[in-house]
Amino acid sequence: MDSKVERDLGEQPIAGLMRELGLKPNDLVSNSTEQITHKMVGRAIKGRRLNPHVQRKILNALNKAAGKNYAPEDLFNY
Repeated sequence: MDSKVERDLGEQPIAGLMRELGLKPNDLVSNSTEQITHKMVGRAIKGRRLNPHVQRKILNALNKAAGKNYAPEDLFNY
């Protein structure tokens, strides 16, 4: 049996939001009050499965950079 979890889930809604808002990964990293890296943001955009803790960090950084309040469902479709 193959019990592997699909890890590459394709481009996520966060990618479209960032394009729409004119944000780059560096904007999220520099606006974050928590420790996030460019690699974390890149994985979020590309659709690599992130644990809930990292998703929350990315969400908080995007909300601060955009000045809006997005929910996790707005950024990730898994």
